[in-house]
Amino acid sequence: MSTEDNKALVHRFEEEVWNGRDPSQVEKFFTADHVFRAAGSPPLDREGHREMIAEFQRAFPDGRTTSEDLLAEGDKVAQRWSYHGTHRGAFQGIMPTGREVTLTGISIWRFDGDKIVESWHEINTLGLMQQLGVTPAPSQDATTTV
Repeated sequence: MSTEDNKALVHRFEEEVWNGRDPSQVEKFFTADHVFRAAGSPPLDREGHREMIAEFQRAFPDGRTTSEDLLAEGDKVAQRWSYHGTHRGAFQGIMPTGREVTLTGISIWRFDGDKIVESWHEINTLGLMQQLGVTPAPSQDATTTV
């Protein structure tokens, strides 16, 4: 597949699975041995990735993902994305807060033919936890000495 085809596949994944709210569609996009890697988390197989998406969709039922940038070279696509939603369901043990949140991240997707075989993700989970009120945000008047 061309780099443009790969970018189009990432965009379709975003629209059909995330924004279309249908995590059962991951098989269309990922190989059976797909590995999802995110900083600070154990790797997930395709089923684990599907369940992670489903958990987000239950917790943030109005959530929408937007690709801010898609860059491709060879068999990889880099995606800078944002996710906006309202916390209306339990999420990682956090009861619903009703807060609107914005989560941002960068993902790198590697292709094998017309499917994604592995992916790496840097996700601003600290920012998400601060928006949910679980982790305090840095004080505006705090002085830092380096």
